[in-house]
Amino acid sequence: MAQRGRRPARGARPSLARRVAGALGGGGGRSGDAVDGRIRLLRLLAVLAFFVVGGRAIALASSAEDLARVAQGQQRCTLTLPAHRGSIVDRDGHDLAFGEPRQTVYATPYMLDDPEAAAEQLCRALQIKKKAARRALQEALSDRSSGFAFVARQATPERAKRALELDLPGVGSYAEETRVYPLGGVAAQVVGFAGLDNTGIAGIEASHEADLAGRPGSAVVVRDPAGRTLKTLRQTQPTPGETVRLTIDADIQYAAEQVLERTVRAYGASAAVAIVLDPRTGEILAMANVPRVEDHRFGVDARYERNRAVTDAYEPGSIFKAVTIAGALADGVVRPGTKFDLASSIKVADRVVGEAHERGATTYSVREILTHSSNVGAVRIGLKMGQDRLLKWVDRFGFGQTSGIGFPGESAGIVPREWSGSTIGNLPLGQGIAVTPLQMACAFGVLANGGVWVQPWLTAQVGEEAAPEPEQRRVVPAKVARQMLSMLTDAVEEGTGTKARIPGYAVAGKTGTAQKPLADGSGYSKTSYLAS
Repeated sequence: MAQRGRRPARGARPSLARRVAGALGGGGGRSGDAVDGRIRLLRLLAVLAFFVVGGRAIALASSAEDLARVAQGQQRCTLTLPAHRGSIVDRDGHDLAFGEPRQTVYATPYMLDDPEAAAEQLCRALQIKKKAARRALQEALSDRSSGFAFVARQATPERAKRALELDLPGVGSYAEETRVYPLGGVAAQVVGFAGLDNTGIAGIEASHEADLAGRPGSAVVVRDPAGRTLKTLRQTQPTPGETVRLTIDADIQYAAEQVLERTVRAYGASAAVAIVLDPRTGEILAMANVPRVEDHRFGVDARYERNRAVTDAYEPGSIFKAVTIAGALADGVVRPGTKFDLASSIKVADRVVGEAHERGATTYSVREILTHSSNVGAVRIGLKMGQDRLLKWVDRFGFGQTSGIGFPGESAGIVPREWSGSTIGNLPLGQGIAVTPLQMACAFGVLANGGVWVQPWLTAQVGEEAAPEPEQRRVVPAKVARQMLSMLTDAVEEGTGTKARIPGYAVAGKTGTAQKPLADGSGYSKTSYLAS
């Protein structure tokens, strides 16, 4: 008996698979193959959905890691710890330059709620009084796009502390040093100066930068959003710079500058240079320039900021006659008593050379030529020597080459190598050649030191390391040096240098007055002179 198919009970629903398959198929057919296909499609869609969701989860995880790294970078930062800059001292250890701790205050403008009020508060705390400076600070803090602005460079620790106590968001400070020159303008052109970043720019500060600077350290710190340091993670201590001891004697330096200032005022000169040199050792005890750089304020007048004792070359004039005569004596061309019949002038090529003071024809010995500073006599001696011998002695005395003192910007001077017909009438009396004051001092040092040239030096010691022994070389025989000292003593006692006499002391020297060359090269000024 055939059985009737059982109908679903009232209210019963089809299986989940059938309902999904029906929905996918849209036709509600009962074919097994169709159902299987639709189920496979459902499985494929489920797998795709899994990959989409998984990929999104991975992307979110990567983004979170990136954000964590950014956050960590914002919290951690590496600070440079400045090294203490070494001091510069004189031969006795008196400070000429040293470093003093300071704090540089900065701000993060976009973190300030009220830039104008913040600027006003900071100006009061830091005692910024100049209107221009106050206005500049207000403008800097009002730039909301800026992440950094200087508030005050190298403020005193006390002022910086007051600024930080305002507890303004984004306002912080870091350590710096400022350079202090306790003797003001004394030896300013020698010592030089360091800039705002504490790097040597001129003088000893520049030439010994590597010794003075030291090596900075570093610190990795964690900061809060306001820029305040919360914790130091690791730190490398800086290495301080070395102390540089000079050969300069601060007392002698000061005295030399005072004498120069009085002399400049007395004679209406525009500038003056003096060098105190120990001819036996080559040590520079004083190297004075006037006008001085008052209170060590560089950047006011560049004309007087260089150390003209080594950087400037000039025509020496009559003091160069000592070199001419020393060379002639050493070569045996003349002796101190050799006589010359001298007219009142002498013509050399197209040039007539006369005396500084008119006189008639006379007879002078070599000693008298130097004592009375005869131009005609010096030219006669030069003519007797000839060009080659003259140039040999110019070179042996160290002209036309740097001295080896190691000072920035030292000039070698100018020595003519291609001579015109009148050069032999110029060079023996110190014209047509340019020398530095240091070269001239060293040349006279040769005569004072028994004929031996000693390399001049300014640096006696760096840290614990003493300076190497200076170079020495014989220039003229000791006998010639003694003869020259005797003649130069006569020049001071009874010749053209009587104003240099010092009662109770034996003084040997030579004066010189050189006409300044005209700027257009057409000749020499009749109103401007260089006196030595």
